[in-house]
Amino acid sequence: MMTTLDIATVRAFLLVADLQSFTRAAETLGTTQAAVSLKLQRLETLLAKRLVERSPRAVRLTADGAAFLDRARALIAAHDRALSDEASAAQSLSLGISDHAAGPELVPLLERLHAMSSSLTLAVTIGFSREMQDAYDAGELDAVIVRQEGSRRGGEKLAEDEFCWFAARRFALPKGEPLPLATLAPPCGVRAVAVRALDKAGIAWRERFVGGGVTAVVAAALAGLAIAPLARRIAPPGLVDIGAAHKLPKLGSSKVMLHSKVSDPAKLAALRAVAATFRSLPA
Repeated sequence: MMTTLDIATVRAFLLVADLQSFTRAAETLGTTQAAVSLKLQRLETLLAKRLVERSPRAVRLTADGAAFLDRARALIAAHDRALSDEASAAQSLSLGISDHAAGPELVPLLERLHAMSSSLTLAVTIGFSREMQDAYDAGELDAVIVRQEGSRRGGEKLAEDEFCWFAARRFALPKGEPLPLATLAPPCGVRAVAVRALDKAGIAWRERFVGGGVTAVVAAALAGLAIAPLARRIAPPGLVDIGAAHKLPKLGSSKVMLHSKVSDPAKLAALRAVAATFRSLPA
């Protein structure tokens, strides 16, 4: 008899492979971990091959699973093309992301969005949380991933970032001089928190570097120009937390929130993948 693959089961396999987690795959699909596990077991039985190795800490593809991965992606892409019409093919998702929330995981996040729907056009804007929130409120963006600021409520919590003072390993602060800072320009919320904490602690500071994006701020810190207030999650290797060594005030933590007003199934599936990706990030 000819073997027939179930599309929903193959999608579940791809999510497990991409997110490396049954839990995150279940969140993306809006189902339970047990249901996803059962789908994978049925697929493995159908193919007579073990596709994933399960352990308490991680889920990894076996050699057979890795070999099946490209074929599975091709199957889903062909299936989606067969069902799509010109209107659905032209769909787009406009997503705004706070610069302090994006981090180095933006590349894998976009890869997973593409894997969810290759026909969905992504329009991604990076900027200040406040500006992204204002654009969302004005109807200019379908969804935003921003730091929670002020009294704003609602949205879905994706992560909680701890902020610290980061500098290059070789950084040395001359005695008696104001603390040199590398930050984004106002109205950056992280800058406001950092400056307020220093003023409250009575620590003199000066702006040494003002960047147009977090990438530029990180570069200034890596170059040894200044100290940068950053989320621990997005601080790259080469930067170290020097807050305790210099007796700097704690910056606390900040919630990363998803606000969305989309109802289209394809867009909702993409946003569920975004949410699951953020939740799988190391703190």
